[in-house]
Amino acid sequence: MKFINYLQSIAGISIYPMASLLIFSGFFLIAAWWAFKADKNMVDHISRIPLDNDETNSL
Repeated sequence: MKFINYLQSIAGISIYPMASLLIFSGFFLIAAWWAFKADKNMVDHISRIPLDNDETNSL
């Protein structure tokens, strides 16, 4: 028996794909909104963190 047959036999299982799609879409929209509204100086500072050679940033 295929795995899809097990899922079809569970009552109310169809809500999970829709819920996961809504959660993913919500997270993506919030992340995109933050990316467009973020302060450009902060984004520039964050983008330079991997390139800093300061001893304070090393682990």
